[in-house]
Amino acid sequence: MSDDSFIREVNQEYRQAQARALWDRYGPAGLVIAVAIVLGTAAWVGYDYWQTSKANTSGDAFSQALALANDGKQDEALAALDKLEADGSGAYPLLARMRAATVLADKGDFAGAVTEFDAVAADTSIPQALRDMARLRAGYVLVDNGSYQDVSSRVEALTAETNPLRHSAREALGLSAWKEGKAKDALALFDQINGDETAPRNARDRASLMAELIRGSGAAS
Repeated sequence: MSDDSFIREVNQEYRQAQARALWDRYGPAGLVIAVAIVLGTAAWVGYDYWQTSKANTSGDAFSQALALANDGKQDEALAALDKLEADGSGAYPLLARMRAATVLADKGDFAGAVTEFDAVAADTSIPQALRDMARLRAGYVLVDNGSYQDVSSRVEALTAETNPLRHSAREALGLSAWKEGKAKDALALFDQINGDETAPRNARDRASLMAELIRGSGAAS
């Protein structure tokens, strides 16, 4: 046997001996860890699939409820939205609450719609932006179905310069003020919208029309 062959055999036996020693010392624990990793990965993949499947199911149910509402089948839409609020996944239960309130308003149940929007606005577990949107929606419903004070109590706080909903909140207040005979207050609000270059173009156009109407009527003189 050559020296090279002898050295290779010695090295091979040495490595095998090291491997046996490592297995004797760490092998069982390593096997447990490897099995745990495999099982954990499988569990996570299964959970992720389950969550995705639930979200997809809820999305389909929400789309079906919207279709019912758009077809004028309001009672059926409300039943579907109530079920989704109770059993849905992800953001769909909250979307169902908001949409159900809108369906109530479309159905003529304005008090019920405002109650639902107010409930969302008061729920501290819901993101602030959505709570503000619920306040605004309640305010708009009350423009034609409540007093200026009713509208103001919900949207006044949204008219602050830093609030992204300020233009719509001012519009709701302006419409309610005009309806209640507060022409000067209404004109000031519409002029504020029209003079704000950050306001959406359609909001400024509506504000401009309302301001012209109020000035033309002479009620703000």
